[in-house]
Amino acid sequence: MPLVVASIPSPSEGVWYLGPIPIRAYALCIVLGVIVAVWMSERRWRARGGAPGTMIDIAVPAVIFGLIGGRLYHVITDWQLYFGPEAPNEPYEALFIWNGGLGIWGAVALGAVGVWLTCRKRGLSLSAVADTVAPGIAIGQAIGRWGNWFNQELYGGPTDLPWGLEIDVNKDGVVDGLYHPTFLYESIWNLVLAFVLIWAGKRFTLRHGRLFALYVAGYTLGRFWIEGLRIDPVGGVDHAVTFLSLRINQWTSIVLFVGALIFFFATRGKDTVEYVLPRDGSGPPEEDASADPAHSADQADEADTVRDAADSDRSPDDAGKAEDEGEPVKADAGEPVKADEPAKAEASTDAENDAAKNDTVKDDVVKDEAAQDGAGAVREEEKNPR
Repeated sequence: MPLVVASIPSPSEGVWYLGPIPIRAYALCIVLGVIVAVWMSERRWRARGGAPGTMIDIAVPAVIFGLIGGRLYHVITDWQLYFGPEAPNEPYEALFIWNGGLGIWGAVALGAVGVWLTCRKRGLSLSAVADTVAPGIAIGQAIGRWGNWFNQELYGGPTDLPWGLEIDVNKDGVVDGLYHPTFLYESIWNLVLAFVLIWAGKRFTLRHGRLFALYVAGYTLGRFWIEGLRIDPVGGVDHAVTFLSLRINQWTSIVLFVGALIFFFATRGKDTVEYVLPRDGSGPPEEDASADPAHSADQADEADTVRDAADSDRSPDDAGKAEDEGEPVKADAGEPVKADEPAKAEASTDAENDAAKNDTVKDDVVKDEAAQDGAGAVREEEKNPR
């Protein structure tokens, strides 16, 4: 065996017992990955203006569907492990998910069905949800891959590199030595991919499913290379489904990689605001909603409607006061009324009233003068009788 400086030991135990209850490291890694993914997605969703708790509600059916889909993909692609003539496992063990064996392709595909059903029920945008959860899924995968370390699976060919993985002697027929820790390669790849997605989403404002497409393209690119290194019996050389010397997971990676790139470039120019609120409008407003021209137009129409309703409820006195302040009054029906016509009519009425008052005052003055003249004439006659 070649001399090496260091190596990665494999855990001696992958299951612990709490009384009669088995606590499996593989399951703990999966659960921890799900928790971190949901937590991160919830924070990203709320940062986009989404209602709190939405990602938690979506995660429940997504995880259930995802576990079923992941297990189905594993059993279908590695059916020889359970149903072949020399299968090392019994057929009923295909249900033992805690023993390892989850295909990410099936998990994402069927998990997406659970997400779609929830989004449809709540009136949410599926593409907005997909873009939000993409980095969280990558980090969740990075954590979940450590479950393969406890199960001593997903390892590559022999290596003399200092980070070679120690595998138990004669486990699954392997010989003593060090092997490529492909589970670790994929874990690191997913972590880097998550940070790239976060950066790209902020730098280029990727929306309408484009960030999720970038996740698919990035993951499949790394998975194609890592899958080519694997020799572990769980999907390894002795049992793996191959076509043209490539494993089935490599062909899946190629198809999904090409499809993701086509979608990514075909949807260029759609990086506009995408609403994360339900169609009924409940929840807090989205931060960048004002940047959407359609949203601004809707706000303008709503403001016009409110003003029209307010105008229709005005009383005649309110209308007169508004005219004094220089505000035009809308006609309810018939011919349109100019804004200055009521003012003119009011001014004319005031002038007539002033003229009538002046005439009355003049008459009173004349009468007073006549009375004074008569009284003076009487007094003069009394002084000088004829």
